[in-house]
Amino acid sequence: MADDAASDDERWLVINGRRWRRTDPSLPAELVAALTSHLGRGRSGVRRAQGDPDALAAARRRVDLAKHGLGERGPYWWDEPESERLHRARQALAELEGLED
Repeated sequence: MADDAASDDERWLVINGRRWRRTDPSLPAELVAALTSHLGRGRSGVRRAQGDPDALAAARRRVDLAKHGLGERGPYWWDEPESERLHRARQALAELEGLED
């Protein structure tokens, strides 16, 4: 189910000539905030984990889950019904909250 109202500017962010997928705009602000917090923690963990393969894998998993929840990875959010997108975001957050820090 395509979201015809979403333009390329709403779907993509271009930084230094590279195109990045934007966060799904239909997600509630509190859900985006929680997922973004986990994304930041994951990115910090990646920086701290250099030389520790287990810590690096765990941090990258946190980043990946958060980005999938935000709609920045995985299926294009504009091609799916809003209910599926919301379900995926909530599932990602639940899994993230179950991870050890």
